[in-house]
Amino acid sequence: MAAPSIRLAGQTHRPIAGLALSSPPMKAACQLKQNRVKKMQQGISSIIKGISKKKSFSHCLAVQTGSNSNFSPSETIEQFYTCINDNNLEQLAKLLSDDCRYNDLSFPQPFQGKKDVLRFFEQLTSVMGKNVKFRIGHVCEGDGLTAATDWHLEWQRKQIPFTRGCSFYECAEEGKNLIIKDAKTVRESPIKPGLFVLILLKIVTTLFDDFPKATERFLKNPDVIPKTLLKICNTFLRPFISPLLASYINLWKLVARLLGFAFSIIRYILKIFIK
Repeated sequence: MAAPSIRLAGQTHRPIAGLALSSPPMKAACQLKQNRVKKMQQGISSIIKGISKKKSFSHCLAVQTGSNSNFSPSETIEQFYTCINDNNLEQLAKLLSDDCRYNDLSFPQPFQGKKDVLRFFEQLTSVMGKNVKFRIGHVCEGDGLTAATDWHLEWQRKQIPFTRGCSFYECAEEGKNLIIKDAKTVRESPIKPGLFVLILLKIVTTLFDDFPKATERFLKNPDVIPKTLLKICNTFLRPFISPLLASYINLWKLVARLLGFAFSIIRYILKIFIK
């Protein structure tokens, strides 16, 4: 390509060497522009690849776990907590297997079967009210169709103290969906014994080491001691304790009613003065 030229009166055409495209400055500018365009193209390509990977995450996970489900365990768990927060027990029932087992370690016995588990969550959602919600943190997936998550309770997006916990889930396939068949929950205790736990553990391990045969019998059937104590109480102490317990329970029922009545009055007064 010929270099541009300027024609003046009485002068012949002369090319301006500084504007020649073949000059080093012009080549550097063109190269810089080409590099910028190339980087932009690479950036757009990486964004498109990232979106494609995100869309196919569930499919890839299904291939790795050998599952034909449209959902991953983490997505199933997220749906599970969404149903609890929305008090949608009908949809929650669809996420549970008929033989579902929910073991909340705050309770003495696990909840067995869909009806028993749904009854528990019906009670839970009723006491949570409209403003208390579960806020889940990390959801981690393990081998097979398992997942775990940590969570806490919030009131109007503010964390409630002593409501943290961890839950572990095992899912199963039902057609194209994943349902929960086993769950275990560990809740934070409001009592923080601290070093007392280590002292108690030291006492227990010392007794186990000093009496190994008795320890083996106890560990094989840990309910023996409580059942034996309960039989002794029923046989010798129940005739004397039962009337006292009945009076004590009735007294606390009365106290609970009075406190509930007082709370209703205070709530009514606060609604009048605080608007």
